[in-house]
Amino acid sequence: MVLASWTFWAVLSAVFAALTAIFAKVGISGINSDFATLLRTVVVLISLALILYATGQYQSLSSIPARSYLFLVLSGLATGASWICYFRALQLGQASQVAPVDKLSVVLVAVLGVTLLGERLDLRQWAGISLVTLGVVMLAWR
Repeated sequence: MVLASWTFWAVLSAVFAALTAIFAKVGISGINSDFATLLRTVVVLISLALILYATGQYQSLSSIPARSYLFLVLSGLATGASWICYFRALQLGQASQVAPVDKLSVVLVAVLGVTLLGERLDLRQWAGISLVTLGVVMLAWR
């Protein structure tokens, strides 16, 4: 079975997200979780800058529409808040509980996609979202 382009990258994202949780849980031992988030962010920033430089993907800042700037800034702020909360949760809880609860974002994206972006989900997709919710509850509840 050949994976569609988005599927390939989404699966890789899931693999790296899983590694993120495990590496972070080990890495935050004995240090402040907010400082750990800063260190992680610096690594992400440097890595991305190197990738953009190596592949020649930089683009002129003036070529970016104001609306894109606004929503990318909002996305960045949301990412930062998510990372701070995620690292704090990892420091306080077990990775096997924190990571599934974090994946409630899947459910929230579906609901927000429908309500704010006008996306449409069929009955099968809503059933899947319901199962994700049930799975999170079952994994997080001890």
